[in-house]
Amino acid sequence: MSKKSSVKLVIAGEEFAIRTDEPPEHTKAVAEHVDRAIRAAQGPGGASDPRKAAILAALQITDELLKERATRAEFAGQIRALTASVRRMIPPGKR
Repeated sequence: MSKKSSVKLVIAGEEFAIRTDEPPEHTKAVAEHVDRAIRAAQGPGGASDPRKAAILAALQITDELLKERATRAEFAGQIRALTASVRRMIPPGKR
């Protein structure tokens, strides 16, 4: 069973106390990523409304996630194809 820890975070100037099973370092890194995304959305010419900035940040982070998933799926397909190629080179009795 995982031990929950409480982590204090600041995102977009707001303080949060999060209880999580993840290591505190991971939780802080996640919060820092979200904070950077919100601040980028609030940058010059960006959203001044914090709610809109949070939504834009969520869209940016989701875009990153979906692109990474697509890259991972493509990589997994390449590995499967390579594995199949190598398997064909190995004599049947040695597989």
